[in-house]
Amino acid sequence: MQARITLLPGDGIGPEVVAEGIKALQAVARKFGHTFEFTEALVGGIAIDTTGNPLPDETLAACKASDAVLLGAVGGPRWSDPRAVVRPEQGLLGLRGGLGLFANLRPVKVYPALAGASTLRPEVLAGVDMIIVRELTGGLYFGKPQGQSGEKPNRSGVDTLHYTEAEIARLVRLAFELARGRRKKLTSVDKANVLASSRLWRTVAHEIAAEYPDIEIEDILVDACSMFLIRRPADFDVIATENMFGDILSDEAAMLAGSMGMLPSASLGAGRFGLYEPIHGSAPDIAGKGIANPLATILSCGMMLRWSFGLEREADAVEAAVDAVLADGYRCGDIKTPGCKLVGTAEMGDAVVGHLVG
Repeated sequence: MQARITLLPGDGIGPEVVAEGIKALQAVARKFGHTFEFTEALVGGIAIDTTGNPLPDETLAACKASDAVLLGAVGGPRWSDPRAVVRPEQGLLGLRGGLGLFANLRPVKVYPALAGASTLRPEVLAGVDMIIVRELTGGLYFGKPQGQSGEKPNRSGVDTLHYTEAEIARLVRLAFELARGRRKKLTSVDKANVLASSRLWRTVAHEIAAEYPDIEIEDILVDACSMFLIRRPADFDVIATENMFGDILSDEAAMLAGSMGMLPSASLGAGRFGLYEPIHGSAPDIAGKGIANPLATILSCGMMLRWSFGLEREADAVEAAVDAVLADGYRCGDIKTPGCKLVGTAEMGDAVVGHLVG
């Protein structure tokens, strides 16, 4: 097959890990006889420095003209002034809104070889294999009004939490479909004891549940869920939740796998188009040092192969290569364990490619 992929390396370690994702995709193309065409564009802080806009029109147009997007990371301390009108994260939010990406899928898997990289006991981690489905274009991050006003000492800030029935329904329905292909259990996470938007969320979720009688559904308040993710994480299969809750819970769940450097993600809309990115940030403290873990980006490329291109065999090959590299003892610094083979970003990418083509 032929596919067009827009690359958005972004800021910090983004360019370094995206480079390893490209190597993995090129290895897949050679092995399985595909053609991937890459176009690079600006987003985030580097786009602000170059154009004054965190999401230039040219970038959005390039993404819309492609079959999938691979994103590195955005942001960093040089653009973190809270008084700044233009911020790198606006580029990320603009991508989600402009491309209609309403659902973020974040799989969380504990690799047996990395059981020692987590702070939790191995028996707690045994069998952890979940996917968090986060609503991506509603809630506090997009609600209006939003902003700051007033002068010291009478300043105020407002963020609006707003959801429509349609926004909730499309996300929850996708989560049910995912659960149907997994262990047939859906956990809907809300704050229905306090928030009106959460009460609507719970109502809509149960209305849709009637269409899926084969799926077990449970409701958990977000604070309880944050506790259960640490106490009994293997109980979860598919978790569906709103934007901010999903942002926080998925970062917490990353610690089950030992590091945020291990977790991929897919942001999906209607059809097969998707944006794929590691869930870690730009990590400016290690940018340019060649030590960032590229496995989350490589696994994001595996998700791209599966979700946007329908290439199951190829996606399985990428995931198997990551499994093999970890079993061989290769580790970047974030997942370092005693007796491991400590490697840098490029060496880890080369090791994955070696298993892909070997």
